[in-house]
Amino acid sequence: MHPLCYLLGLLSFFVFYSLAQQGSARILIYSATKGFRHDSIPTAIQALKMKGSSINVVFDNTEDETQFNGQVLAQYDALLFLDTTGQVLDDSGTAALQNYLNLGGNFVGVHAASDCLNSTTFYGQELGAYFDYHPALQNATVDVIDSSHPSTSMLPAEWHVQDEMYNFKSDPRANGAIVVLSANESSYNDPGPRLYNQGTPHPTAWYQDHGAGVQSNGTAGRSFYTSLGHLNETWQDELFLAHVTGGITWTLLSNTTRAFNKSALVGNAQSSSQSSTTPSGTSVSSKPTSSSSDVHQQLKPFDSRVTLSVFLATVFWYAYICLQDLV
Repeated sequence: MHPLCYLLGLLSFFVFYSLAQQGSARILIYSATKGFRHDSIPTAIQALKMKGSSINVVFDNTEDETQFNGQVLAQYDALLFLDTTGQVLDDSGTAALQNYLNLGGNFVGVHAASDCLNSTTFYGQELGAYFDYHPALQNATVDVIDSSHPSTSMLPAEWHVQDEMYNFKSDPRANGAIVVLSANESSYNDPGPRLYNQGTPHPTAWYQDHGAGVQSNGTAGRSFYTSLGHLNETWQDELFLAHVTGGITWTLLSNTTRAFNKSALVGNAQSSSQSSTTPSGTSVSSKPTSSSSDVHQQLKPFDSRVTLSVFLATVFWYAYICLQDLV
């Protein structure tokens, strides 16, 4: 093939990559561990990245705590703590996380994310509640408490899972969380002992319209947490992935980051320069949203894909013509 054809192909790739980045929200997956490490972490990261294009999200991942600084975190519309355990941030990283949340950053926690930074008060508030213990891995039923939320709307009223039924050291509702999933305690064996009051019904997944970890002068983004996700097989289950991605898409609709608010202080700056529309395609105000009225909205693919398709078709057509002239 003539070198000019290679050049045109390379140009097409870079244009596609650039437009894809500009039209998407960005999320940083953080999966560092200083305690127990789940062997499902690589599977989970791969599954999330595979789902990224379907929810219009670009996922990056790291276990490097030095990445928790103002310059790096400012690029992201949400941070997703995946099975983090122990003291996974030093003092400067913890301060950077607090600052990110104060600036309107969103937070998503999955499974063992409730078992890290146990002495960091604002993290526990942003998450909702800290992990206490779980009985043996077994089959259990999880009841849907709120079927209107994007993280639960696809689930059966009684969701049969094989997972760890977490117990918590406090009631997340005390931090303003709304519980959407509850472990049905009659469906599994838990010998205890329970030393803390986690409230009723048993909290398993929840959200906060305004993350409680933000300081009084900050701008609160959204927070979502699910305690499910222990097994590799779980991360290969489409229903579970729909639960997680539903929570993610809801979280991004805070309107406190650049994904949908060009005046926000954190998030994918390139995204808001392309469009400041909600996932449903309607315009948004510059004020953060505070209600759950958008719970049925889904992040749609970026609007420039039609233009992109036309551009690429044109490039390849000219490449074909060029090649015919050269042979």
